[in-house]
Amino acid sequence: MVLSKLLKPTNTKRAVFFLTGDIIISIFTLYISYLLRFNFNIPEQYIASFYRVALVLIPLKVFFFFLYKLYFVSWRFFSLIELKKLFVSNMLAYGTFFAVFYFFQNYFIPMPRSALIIDFFLSILFIGFFRISKRLFIKKEFLTNSPAVIIGANEKTLSVLKGEAPYSILGVYDEGALVNSYIYGYKVLDINQIRQVKTAIITKSLEQNDLNSLVAFLKEKGIEEIKIYNPFDEKIKDISIEDLLARKPKDLDKNAIEKFIQHKKILITGAGGSIGSEICRICEKYKADELLLLDNCEYNLYSINEELSVKRKCYLKDVSRYEDVEEIISVEKPDIVIHAAAYKHVPLCELNPKSAVVNNVLGTKNCIDASIKHGVKNFILISTDKAVRPTNIMGATKRICELYAQNVDSANTKISAVRFGNVLGSSGSVVPKFKKLIDENKPLPVTHPEITRYFMLIPEACQLVLQAGSLAKQGEIFILDMGEPVKIVDLAKTMLRLYGKDEKRIIFTGLRPGEKLYEELLIDEAEKETKYESIFIAKPTKMDINELNEQIEKLLLLNAKDEIVSQLKKIVKEYKPSY
Repeated sequence: MVLSKLLKPTNTKRAVFFLTGDIIISIFTLYISYLLRFNFNIPEQYIASFYRVALVLIPLKVFFFFLYKLYFVSWRFFSLIELKKLFVSNMLAYGTFFAVFYFFQNYFIPMPRSALIIDFFLSILFIGFFRISKRLFIKKEFLTNSPAVIIGANEKTLSVLKGEAPYSILGVYDEGALVNSYIYGYKVLDINQIRQVKTAIITKSLEQNDLNSLVAFLKEKGIEEIKIYNPFDEKIKDISIEDLLARKPKDLDKNAIEKFIQHKKILITGAGGSIGSEICRICEKYKADELLLLDNCEYNLYSINEELSVKRKCYLKDVSRYEDVEEIISVEKPDIVIHAAAYKHVPLCELNPKSAVVNNVLGTKNCIDASIKHGVKNFILISTDKAVRPTNIMGATKRICELYAQNVDSANTKISAVRFGNVLGSSGSVVPKFKKLIDENKPLPVTHPEITRYFMLIPEACQLVLQAGSLAKQGEIFILDMGEPVKIVDLAKTMLRLYGKDEKRIIFTGLRPGEKLYEELLIDEAEKETKYESIFIAKPTKMDINELNEQIEKLLLLNAKDEIVSQLKKIVKEYKPSY
C-alpha cells in the first residue's frame, strides 16, 4: 500500500521526473554535439568550454520549459501543441544563451558555435521523444485489449487515443466532410460502413434526438456495449438513460452563479435529499464561505456532510418546528436560504395528507417567516411542475407554498420560487426504479401508454435554480425550460434496449390516485422572459396575505383526508383531484 502510494503520479512527482530527465538528456545531447563537431575527438581546450556552456544553457532551458508549463503536462497528453511549446522554449533558451555569450565572450571562449546549432536540433529530437515514449509503449500494450471503435472525429477523440483507455482501437468513424481525413494516424471511415465489434465509444456532441438515433443505429449493427467519453472526468463510461434524456441548457451562466454564491453563508433545507445535496456540492464548487445543512434524516445528513470539504455545520432538525428553524437563522444569520425540504412522492402524500400539509406548507411558511424576521437577503423555494393545475395533494401543497412566497410582505428579503419537472436519477424516481427491475429481470410497470414527463439532469437543474436565484427581485416564480416531455413508455423501451432486454417487457398498470397524464410548467402564459432562454417568469397570482394565512391555519387544524382536500380546493382554485 505504501509502495502504491509512492508510485501514484502527482504534479510534483511529474515535474521532478521530467526535470531530471531533461537535465540528463541536455547534458547528453550537448556532449554528442561536441563529439560530432570535432569528429569524436574533442580537443582538451574545449572540455572546459563544454562545462561552462552546460552551466548556463541547461538552466536557461529548464527556465523556459517551466515558463511554458512543459513540466506539468502528463506525457500521455503530450501533443502537437506541446511540441510547438518545446520548439519555442528551446528557441528562447538558445537565443538567450547567445545574448549572454555576446556580452561575456571571454568567459566562454573557446566555444564551437556550430556545436550549439547541432545541440539545438538534438535537444528537440531527444526531449520530444522522451515526452512521447510512454505513449508509444502504451499503444503496443493495448493491442491485446478489448477491441473497440470510436464514433466521432474531434478533440475528445484525440484525448481517448492519447489516453490510457483499456481498448484496442480498431477505427474511427464519422460522417460528412471528416470522412477520409486522418486523426492521430487513424483514417476516418464512413459510419455507414461500421463493422460489428463488441464496443463503440461515442465522442460526438449530439442533441438528444440525434444521440438516441445513433444508439439505435449502433444496436442495429450488433454492437453490444455503447460507451461515451466524459472529457471533464477524462473517463469512458457506459452510456446511460440520463445521457439519452438529459436536456442540457445552452445558456448556463457560471459567472452569474459564482457571483451569487461566492463568499456567502448559505442555509440549505433538505440538504441530504437529491436536490439539496447537489445544491450543496454546487455551492462548494462556487466557493461559498459556509454551508448550514438542515435535514430531518440522520443518514442523509451524515452522507452529504462526509462528502463535503467546505466549512459547514449540520442541523438534524425538522422545518415544521418554527422554533428550530428560527434558532438556526437567528444565530447563524445566513445570506441565502435555499428551501429544498419537501415530501415529493405523489402516492405517499395521498396516503398521508396531514404529513404532506405539515411538512410542505408549514415547513415552507416557517422558513420564509424566520428568514424575513431575521433579514435574510435571498430566499429560494424549490417548487415543482405538479403545482400547476394540481390533481394531487402534493402538488396542491406546493402551490400553496408558491402563493405564500409570492404574496408575503418581505421588504428586506428577496423571495423567489423555481419550478421545474422531474430530475433524472433522484431518489424514488422512475429511472432508478426501472434500473432495479431490469437488473432483477422483471417487467417494467408503466401506468398509461400516453403518460409523459419532463426530465432534466440534477446538476443542470440545480445550477439553473441558483442562476434563477441571482435574478430574483421579489415574489417571482421562475420556470426552467425542461425541453420536450418524454413518454414514459418510450423511456422504458429505451432502457430495455440499452440493457439488451426485450422491449416487450412492459406492463400497463393504470394511473395511480392523483397522477396526471401530462405535467405542465405554467398555469397561463409566461409573463416575461429573462435574459436566459432556459429561464422565464410565470405570471404572479395576487392574494390577500391575511386571508391566505387564515386559510392555512384552518388547513393545519384538519386531520381527515376529505376535509384537507376540501380546504386545499378553497385555497388553490385550480386544484382538481383526479378521484
